[in-house]
Amino acid sequence: MKKPDINKKRLLETFTALLGVNSPSFDEKEIGDLLVRKLKESGCRVTVQKYAESFNVIAFKDGNITKVPPLLLSGHMDTIEPTKGIRLSLLNNKISSTGSPVLGADDKSALAQILEALTVLEEKKLSHGDIEIVFTSAEEKGLYGARNLDYQRIKSRHALVLDSGGNVGKLVIAAPAHITYEMRITGKAAHAGIEPEKGISAIRVAAEIISSAPDGRINAGTTANIGIIKGGTATNVVSKEAVISGELRSHDHTSLQNTKRTIFDTARKIAKRNKAKINIAEHEEYQSFRIDEQDRFLQFMDNVLHICGIKPTHTITGGGSDANIFNKQGIKTINMSTGMQRVHSNEEYILTKDLYRGSLVVLNAITEFVNFSKE
Repeated sequence: MKKPDINKKRLLETFTALLGVNSPSFDEKEIGDLLVRKLKESGCRVTVQKYAESFNVIAFKDGNITKVPPLLLSGHMDTIEPTKGIRLSLLNNKISSTGSPVLGADDKSALAQILEALTVLEEKKLSHGDIEIVFTSAEEKGLYGARNLDYQRIKSRHALVLDSGGNVGKLVIAAPAHITYEMRITGKAAHAGIEPEKGISAIRVAAEIISSAPDGRINAGTTANIGIIKGGTATNVVSKEAVISGELRSHDHTSLQNTKRTIFDTARKIAKRNKAKINIAEHEEYQSFRIDEQDRFLQFMDNVLHICGIKPTHTITGGGSDANIFNKQGIKTINMSTGMQRVHSNEEYILTKDLYRGSLVVLNAITEFVNFSKE
């Protein structure tokens, strides 16, 4: 018997409705309300979990087959800015934004694909186990929603996060750990025109640190970057303070720690040599994860893609996602592409065929997960 298909017209309507809602990080209420309504229409029980900065939408769809472990589906509600005043273009089956606003397919394509799959399940009464859905907030600002999620409410041990760009069929099997840091350098102020020799320029110390510390591609799995520098009060004042903000990413813990140590030690030595003070604060954004090529869940998703007529591709990324947080919580999580392209730019787009294929993958993952649990 032919399996039920995705309703392409409804999927496109849902997607465009979501795109029309401005939802920058920490300002997700309007889109959250829309998602709660649509989740309830697809037969889900929905709760809103608030935390200090925003909220997560958590939904449950009861299965009609017993003794099947639950499967978690997730995407994030927020987008980068600007998306306000978006005007859509649909030309040659390519959905894009006109003008300066970004499209927001990252990650509204995921939301639409999940909602459509759930709706098909409901209207066709397909066999499936319990499904848990988490729509997180402020992912673009540092995975806030995932880091503040109440995991006591989540029973799934396997999850699909839909938050990767590229062609549908791409499965992210590894992502790096991510550390951010801030170096606050304190020198000594002096009049730059009258007695500059009595000052210690924090900006010059910062410049020496930036030029001396490891930067860029450190090795195949490790990167370092200084992205922000602030300092000074006026051109006629030897700067008393400067602040450097940077980051480190690595798939290898030892390489991450060694690179961090080298950067921090270099900074401290330079500050000391120039008789400046330095304070370094670091923050772990998320830990790395890697899914083994022989992992059963990965092989399951490969099979789902084959069922959908899509060739699977395993990829290692240099960016993080909610999948990093879920894996740290003991939930085996694969980040899969929704078909979105050129994300984080006003050239972002998605093809209608990929929007459809992404939702088809979600639908088949849900129905086939019954068999995965029996193996």
